[in-house]
Amino acid sequence: MSTRVPRLLAGLVDDAAVFPPGSATLPDALAAHRRHRDSWYADMVGPLLVPASAVVAGELGGPADPHGAGPAGGLVLGLIGDTGVKGLPAALAALPAGVTARQVEVAVAKRGEDPQPGLAELLKLAERRGDVDVYAELPLTFGLTAALDTVAAARAAGLPVAAKFRTGGLAAELFPTPVELAAVICACRDRELPFKLTAGLHHAVRHRDPETGFTHHGFGNVLAATLAAADGAEVDEVAALLAATDPVPLVERARAARAAERPLWVGYGSCSVAEPLADLIRLGLVNGGHDVNGGHDA
Repeated sequence: MSTRVPRLLAGLVDDAAVFPPGSATLPDALAAHRRHRDSWYADMVGPLLVPASAVVAGELGGPADPHGAGPAGGLVLGLIGDTGVKGLPAALAALPAGVTARQVEVAVAKRGEDPQPGLAELLKLAERRGDVDVYAELPLTFGLTAALDTVAAARAAGLPVAAKFRTGGLAAELFPTPVELAAVICACRDRELPFKLTAGLHHAVRHRDPETGFTHHGFGNVLAATLAAADGAEVDEVAALLAATDPVPLVERARAARAAERPLWVGYGSCSVAEPLADLIRLGLVNGGHDVNGGHDA
């Protein structure tokens, strides 16, 4: 592990360059991801996230041999199920030789829908593909508690499944309040259930976007809040950390845990790797270097 990236931040940011608002082309994203993997901050970067539809359409390029030759040879990716749960087997089957899917992530229901039918389909996939981590994106609405129980029970039975939640988007209702997100984090803690997050985590500290007026969660807030939850904090204390706009208590808590593995929170996708890295350097949580590439947050 690089001495510049603490163990606490290993794999924190998945590379979501092809997703809005960055919306890089897949060839550009592949080239940039290779640069990230060769950089001094590589330990912080998770897999490249690719839509299932792009894989089925052959956008990863021609076949790659097992030794890594070809357009995407040697790539480790996360497959995002934009074609739904039922479309994931076809996307996994369409991966070129030399390309590995580390994880699949898919929404199992829309807001207001019962997540259980979609979960049942996804758990069948997890049973068939025990070599791939499976993340069930659960809406923070109807049926959430029962869905968490289902995922936790499947994980306890040995399936490589975990939860995923949306923390932002193009509408105000897609941004959970600090109390709502704190309750979810504590619910996962109580079930020993890892989770991922997606959308809205543009900067380290909670902030208001001047263009949309939406208040975004900070990934530093989430990190501090999750550390507190793992130490036994209840919802009110976790929510206070999520609501904080002063970086000092967030940084102090993260700095104290730098040498430990990150509990519960697997990480999140960002269509920029450079911008969260810049925030971490500015806050003194990562020892900065000089080969940071530009970009935009997801």
